[in-house]
Amino acid sequence: MTQTAQKTTLKNPLLDLTGLPKFDLFHVEHIEAAVDAVLEESRAEIKRLSEGEFEPNWENFIEPLEKIDNTLERVWGPIGHLDSVKNSDEWHEAYTACLQKITAYSTEVGQNAGLFKKFKTISESPDFQGYSLAQKKVIENALRNFKLSGIDLPAEQQKQYQQVKQRLSQLSSQFGNNVLKSTQAWSKHVTDEQQLAGLPESALGLLQQLAQQKNLQGWLVTLDFPSYIAVMTHADDRELRSEVYRAFGTRASDQAHNTDYDNSEIIEQIRQLRHQLANLLGFKQYSDYSLATKMAENADQVLGFLRDLAVKSKPQAEQELNTLKAFAAEHLGIEDLQPWDVAYASEKLKNQTLSLSQETLRPYFPIDKVLTGLFEITETLFGIRLREKPTGENGVPVWHADVRFFELVDEADDVIGQFYLDLYARENKRGGAWMDSAISRWKHSGGDLQKPVAYLVCNFTPPVGDKPACLTHDEVTTLFHEYGHGIHHLFTKMEHLDISGISGVPWDAVELPSQFMENFCWEREGLDCISGHIDTDEPLPDDLFESLKASRHFQSAMMMVRQLEFGLMDFELHSFYDPQEAEDILELAKRIRKEVAVVQPPEYTRMLHSFSHIFAGGYAAGYFSYKWAEVLSADAFSLFEETGILNPETGAKFRNTILAAGGSMDPMVLFKAFRGREPQIDALLRHTGIAA
Repeated sequence: MTQTAQKTTLKNPLLDLTGLPKFDLFHVEHIEAAVDAVLEESRAEIKRLSEGEFEPNWENFIEPLEKIDNTLERVWGPIGHLDSVKNSDEWHEAYTACLQKITAYSTEVGQNAGLFKKFKTISESPDFQGYSLAQKKVIENALRNFKLSGIDLPAEQQKQYQQVKQRLSQLSSQFGNNVLKSTQAWSKHVTDEQQLAGLPESALGLLQQLAQQKNLQGWLVTLDFPSYIAVMTHADDRELRSEVYRAFGTRASDQAHNTDYDNSEIIEQIRQLRHQLANLLGFKQYSDYSLATKMAENADQVLGFLRDLAVKSKPQAEQELNTLKAFAAEHLGIEDLQPWDVAYASEKLKNQTLSLSQETLRPYFPIDKVLTGLFEITETLFGIRLREKPTGENGVPVWHADVRFFELVDEADDVIGQFYLDLYARENKRGGAWMDSAISRWKHSGGDLQKPVAYLVCNFTPPVGDKPACLTHDEVTTLFHEYGHGIHHLFTKMEHLDISGISGVPWDAVELPSQFMENFCWEREGLDCISGHIDTDEPLPDDLFESLKASRHFQSAMMMVRQLEFGLMDFELHSFYDPQEAEDILELAKRIRKEVAVVQPPEYTRMLHSFSHIFAGGYAAGYFSYKWAEVLSADAFSLFEETGILNPETGAKFRNTILAAGGSMDPMVLFKAFRGREPQIDALLRHTGIAA
C-alpha cells in the first residue's frame, strides 16, 4: 500500500473493510478520497499482474484480481447504495463524480491486453483441465467479458469505446436522479377531507403523516408509490385521480409539472450511444450485445416468446376490460372508462365479485407476522434459522432508524449470511424495490471465508402513528420477491467472486428465485405462516383465502399484456435502431400498445421517461427476463405442488441446485437438474388463469 493510501485508510471509514459498513461514520467528504485511494492501489496491482514476467495460475493471478474486485465492491457499494436510499444533492454530486472514475477504471481493465493474454495463457495451460467447473467458468466468463469490452479493437476504437461507456454511465445516473427529483417535485396539499372520500383509514393516516412532515395541516398527496396507489385505487373523486395519474405518468418528461428534470434528450442520447457501443463491438443492434450474456439465443427468439404470450393473452385481456367497462357504467356511473379509472373500478369489481380488496386483506398482514412466517417457510424448506440483531448506537450501524438487520444461521448455529431490511417509503429514497449485494461470499487460499451480506429494499406504506405497519397482499408478494433474490445471494456455495451469489447468473435467469418465492403468498400453507389479524392474530379465514386464490386470475391477462407491453417496448427500442431514421420513442410506444395493450393511455403519457429499469438499471434489452424467468419459476414451483408446498426434501433440492450454484453453471443445466426436464410454459399459464 502506498503511503498516501495508508494515511487515507487511517481516517476514512469507507476504507475500513473490517466487519460491516460503518454507515454511522460515512460523510460526503469521505467519498472521493476513498475512491481515489482504492483506484490508485488497484491500478498499481493491475500493472504488476499484467506486466509481470511470470507464468500465471489461479493463486498468483486470479486470486489477486479477485482481491482487487472485492475491495472495490466493498468501498464503492455503500456509496452507490446510499445514493439510492438516502439521496442528497451533495452526496449525488460526489457519487456522480466518482462514477466517472469507476467507469474509466473498469473500461481500462476490460481493455488491458496484458491481463487478457494471461487469462488466455491459463485457459490454454495443462493445469486448466484440472480446474473445477466453477474455476473454468470464471476464466471463460473473463475471456468473454474482455471481448465485450473491446479487447480486440484498434487503439482508436478502444478510446471511443471508453468515451461511450463513460457517457452512458453518466447519463444513466442522471436519468435515475431526474426520476427521483421529478417524483419529489410534485405534491398536492388537501385541506378538505371530502376530496379524499373513499380512501381507507390507513391511507388517510399516511397522507396526514406526509403533511405533518412538511408542517402542513390536512393531507399531502405525493407521487411516492404508497400515496399514488392509494389515490388511484380508492379515491372517489375522479378529477383527483385524473390529476394524480397525469402527474405520475408524465414524471421526468416535457409534460411534467416541473420540466427541469425532463429525460427526453437523455433517452435519445442513451439510445444513440448504446447503438454505437454495440456497433463498435461488431453487433448489429444493442439487443444482440445484451443477449451475449443471457440464456436467450437471439432477438427473434425473444420477440417470438413475447408475441406468442401476447397472442395467447390479448383476447382474454379484452374480455376482462369489457367486463370492467360494463361494471363501471352500471355500478359507478362511469360511461367512458379512462386509464385513471381502471385501478379504482377494478378494486370495486373485485370487491363485488370476490368480496375482496387490498384493504380487507391488509389487517391480516402485520409486518412482524409476515416476517416471522417468511422466516418459518425458509426454515422449513431450507433448514436454516433467522435471527434479528440490534441496530443503531449499540448494534449494527444503519442509514435510517427503520432499517433492520438479520442473519441466517445453519443447524450448527454458524452464520451463513446476513441482510439489511429497509421496508418503508420515505423522502430522498428511490422508488421501487430491489436486492443488492453489500458483501459477496468469497475465499482465497489461506484466507478466511468472507460471508455474504445483502441489502433488501422496499417502499411499503410506513407505520402510521403508533400502529405497526400492515402490508397489502401486493406488498407481501413484493417482499417475498426481493427475499428470493436475497437467498440467491446468501445461499451460494461458491467461493470465487465472479460466480458467487447472483454474480455471473445470466440476467434472464436471475429472476427465477425471486418469482419462485412469490408463489408461497398464494398457497394455504404459506398464508397460514404469514397471516394473523392485527387485533386477534386470527389467520386468513377460508372465505378470504378462496377469494384471494380466485383473485390471482382476476384481470391476469390484463396484467400479462401490460408486462409484455413493457418488454416489447424495451426490446424493440434496442433491436431496430437506425441512427439515420430513429423511430420516435412516443411513436414506438404507441405502435406496441396498439399491438398488445388493451388500455390505451392519453397522448400526454410519458411512461418511458421514468422507465428506470431500462435507462438507469440493468434491464436494457433485458426487461423480457421477468416473463422468461417466470416460465422457469412457475415450472420449478410446480414440483412443490406435486410433492408438497413446504416439502423439505424438494426445498433442499432447490437450495442445492438453483441457489447454491450461483453463476457457476448454465441455468438450463441447473433447471434440468432440479426439475428433471426442460421448462414448460403450462404452469405459468395455469397460475395466471390464461387458456393456452
